[in-house]
Amino acid sequence: MKVKMWGVRGSIPAPGPRTVRYGGNTTCIEVRGDDDSLIILDAGTGIFPLAQSLLERMPIEANIFITHTHWDHIQGLPFFVPIHVSGNRVRIHGAYDIVSMQGIEQVMSVQLQYSYFPIREAEIKARVEYVTLTGGVAVSIGAVAVTPVLMNHPVTEFGYRVECNGKALFFTGDHEPWLNIYAPGEEGHDEYQAMVEQRQAELEAAIGAVDLLIVDAAYTQEEYPRKVGWGHGSFASAIALGRRTGARRVLCTHHEPTRGDDELEKVFAEALARHPDSGCEVLLAREGLEIEL
Repeated sequence: MKVKMWGVRGSIPAPGPRTVRYGGNTTCIEVRGDDDSLIILDAGTGIFPLAQSLLERMPIEANIFITHTHWDHIQGLPFFVPIHVSGNRVRIHGAYDIVSMQGIEQVMSVQLQYSYFPIREAEIKARVEYVTLTGGVAVSIGAVAVTPVLMNHPVTEFGYRVECNGKALFFTGDHEPWLNIYAPGEEGHDEYQAMVEQRQAELEAAIGAVDLLIVDAAYTQEEYPRKVGWGHGSFASAIALGRRTGARRVLCTHHEPTRGDDELEKVFAEALARHPDSGCEVLLAREGLEIEL
């Protein structure tokens, strides 16, 4: 499999001179199976430059897997040029939203209406299909198997395990490790702790010993206590997850949008210094980074 990062920022695009080296686009990852099957993980603003790279290859068949429907993960969809060209086929996969009580089709119906965009969903020229996923049930895309795994975020969210010919990667999307909401000694602490440990063990089993773990590492160790409950991890939690699962490589992404390249490298270096025993290669995601598994 081949992996290419097209967007690595979290929350909001962050263009400008301070983010030139690592990029300012929000989350989008291209995965190519050994049979050239096209898998796209999330549709942040990074999906626009990805779309430009596909123009000479049309007609195309693309499968887009959305981790969750927060804006920074779907806002590039209307600008994914292949959906506006006849002959292309695009499948959009994602979770059922228990709040809106709709499937993943809402990501287009909400954005593609005249109040928000000059083209309505009914005017899309490509063949667009929607697939609402079930956690733990794999989807086959050519030689590639994609398995959704329920993560921890303020909205229903799937991480994705992507496998092809014995190689595997896992993308967490936005994920915050489960925490005990009770202090030690409080009523309910022990029961809740058992639940936390069970959820963590189930997640780690679902991830497995992957060749590449792409993980939410939005915060530093000092920042995280002020962000508890926001649904994101830290460099420390990313490295710990890689160590516990036996991942060969950990790729830290979802960079804090206010952090320029120099500051990003500084806090990443500090995190590595704090965790010299990670047991795996730990990398910092940047736009254009390509990894072959």
